[in-house]
Amino acid sequence: MITTGSSIDLQGFLKLPEIDDSPAWELLDGHPKQKPMPTAYHSILQKRLVAIVDACESPYEAFPELRCLFDSYAIVPDIAVVRRDAMPTGNLPFSGAPAWIIEILSPNQSTTRLIAKIQTCLQAGGQLGWLVDPEEEVVMVMRSGDRFGLFQGRESLPVLEGLALEFTPEQMFGWLR
Repeated sequence: MITTGSSIDLQGFLKLPEIDDSPAWELLDGHPKQKPMPTAYHSILQKRLVAIVDACESPYEAFPELRCLFDSYAIVPDIAVVRRDAMPTGNLPFSGAPAWIIEILSPNQSTTRLIAKIQTCLQAGGQLGWLVDPEEEVVMVMRSGDRFGLFQGRESLPVLEGLALEFTPEQMFGWLR
């Protein structure tokens, strides 16, 4: 049984049967934590963002709730965008930080915790992170080695190089109306 105050290493965490319960469990800084149950807005954004990324001709593919293992972390981003040629064969978790991590802020979820999760991915080799805030209709964008930026309205959002996608927060949050 997982207790959120306990400390555990990655190998011990991966042996726990309940880590695949819904919503998924993650391991950050040695502490297991279950993700919050998504809202309808969260699910709409997740579903449509995966679809628009996958509709682009590119070497990348988007996955909802893909377990990613690197260093001592086991994270399950709302959306992980990875190179197709980096995906493992068989029924194995993804090894490494996703090239692009997208997190959608849910009510009562810690913004700071999600920023830390995105930064951890960027430090482990990820290239891009989005923190989507449906309530404020803003997207916080973080890049490897750069400061973050806030995007809203008709500003074009940065995407991975090689991904032909022109997209704005206004378009994204329009899905929720």
